[in-house]
Formats: sequence, C-alpha cells, structure tokens
Amino acid sequence: MEPFEFKEFSVHQDRCAMKIGTDGVLLGAWAGEGLDPNTVLDVGAGTGVVALQMAQRMFANTIDAVEIDTEAYEQCQENFERAPWADRLFCYHAAFQEFAQEVDERYDLIVSNPPFYTEDFKPDDPKRDQARFNDALPFDHLLVCAAHMLTDEGVFALILPYSEEEGLLNLAAQVGLTPKRICRVRGRSESPIKRSLIELSPKNHVVDISELTIETDRHVYTAEYKALVSKFYLKM
Repeated sequence: MEPFEFKEFSVHQDRCAMKIGTDGVLLGAWAGEGLDPNTVLDVGAGTGVVALQMAQRMFANTIDAVEIDTEAYEQCQENFERAPWADRLFCYHAAFQEFAQEVDERYDLIVSNPPFYTEDFKPDDPKRDQARFNDALPFDHLLVCAAHMLTDEGVFALILPYSEEEGLLNLAAQVGLTPKRICRVRGRSESPIKRSLIELSPKNHVVDISELTIETDRHVYTAEYKALVSKFYLKM
C-alpha cells in the first residue's frame, strides 16, 4: 500500500486497522486553534496523523502519542521518524489508562479521535474492533485520564458522533471539564449533523459554538472546509 501523502509529511498505514479518514484530519486541523502549547498528547494515535498535524501547526517541544495496538504503535513511531519534526514526536505503546497512571507528564493540549462505535453488532476483525469500538477505552475512562493529565490551563479536544455529544458533556462535567469550543459538522447543507468537534477545559469559558459543512456537492468543498484542511491535503 502506498503511503498517504500530505503537503508536508507522508503516512504509511498498511499495518493500522483504522486508515486515515476525514474525522482524524478534521480534528488535527481544528484542535487547539489559538493555543501555543508546549506539550501535546495524541490518545489512540493509530497512524499518528493527528500528532503529525499538530507538529506541522504548532511549535510544541513535546508531541507524544499513545497507542495500544502493537502494529499500529510500531507504524506510528516509524511515521514519526520519517517526519520533518521527528525530534519532537514520540509514541508510547500502552493503554491510555496505564499511561495516565505511570507517566508524570502533564499536557497543555490532549487530542483524541477515540473509538466510538457502540452498536451491538461488531465485525470479526479483532484489530478493527479494538480501533473502532469503545470497549477498550470507554468515554468515562478517557475523560478521567485526560482530566488527570491536563495542565491547569490545558485543553482536551476530541471528535465524536453528534448523537454522543450530550452524554459526553455530562460525563465531562463529572470530572471537572467544561466545554470551551464546539463545532458541529455535517456532510452537506441539507444533511443532518454527523460529528461534533469538542474542546474541554478545567476552566469555565463562554462556549464558542459553530457549524461546519464539508461539501456543496460531491467533491465540491466549502470555503470554510478548505480553509481548515487545505494546509494538509495535496489536492486542495
């Protein structure tokens, strides 16, 4: 499989259960806007694409990632080593729960494109199951660990189905995290909202709520979407 080529880096993904998709690239382009973090953590890194986007966008000295699947972890670390910012990127092979217990580092920005398919039916591919279903990292575990690892001024950014937004915000409140920014994403203007990009913080904020439409027609992208992701995609 050929690597996925972005404008400033490439990503090999043949050993990762979850391939590069719109969700991860959206998160990597949106998270932490206006912030100048010194430390960044990508939870459930997969290919490492979100962490690589953070490295392209930000001057953070430390950009760590954590990935539980062995093959994905190895490929993520290899993608990091090939990147122009290899000296700032490192991937840990661990479950986030274990990582949060054992690592003393605190992060100014934590990002996650978490597993969120909770339907009863699951495919038969165990690696894809682990990457896509939240059994291994339920939202409550994710939020507890993120809250523990954030600096006092830190921000936790994630993407999830819009249908999960209210429940996620209720869980976040239980661990002392409140929304800072919310962007609700739809495929086309006539389509229902499909995803929520959310930033959470230990501090109280006036919540910035916005919407983003990706396309006006098949492969005809809105100006807002292009402004967000054109610094990454080759053909945009």
